[in-house]
Amino acid sequence: MEVPERIPPSDDSVLMRWMRTEVTRINEGIVTERKSLSQLLMEERPASRTRAGKEYLFDEETLGLFAEKLPYALHHKLRLPVIFFYSPNVPDSCYLNDPEAFHALQILGDFSGMRRMQQGKLWVGRAIAYSIMKKYPTAVQIAMA
Repeated sequence: MEVPERIPPSDDSVLMRWMRTEVTRINEGIVTERKSLSQLLMEERPASRTRAGKEYLFDEETLGLFAEKLPYALHHKLRLPVIFFYSPNVPDSCYLNDPEAFHALQILGDFSGMRRMQQGKLWVGRAIAYSIMKKYPTAVQIAMA
């Protein structure tokens, strides 16, 4: 019986390069220049650009909701879209590493005031991140880390 040949360790770099290429492709729709809520509210047509160079339009109704519900002091600090990061190393979870976004989502009632970021991140179930993304169209994105 012949034993199948093992893949040489040097081939791991081929796999890693392929994975990086795929993650880059997946993240093409992620906004590159996150703008403050106050800046977006001043724009006639609130928009930014994605990594692929395409225009990303923000939902004006969602921006209006944020403007109404969030304290004015946060309008200049909160950068949109809020980005949750999915790491393949932690299945079924995403993390948020933006304290201003976390604070805004607490005020909006999406996270308890008892929750705390640990080591600069707030880990949540992927289903929760998707639920928040659906609740605030265009104001939340999920990126591959």
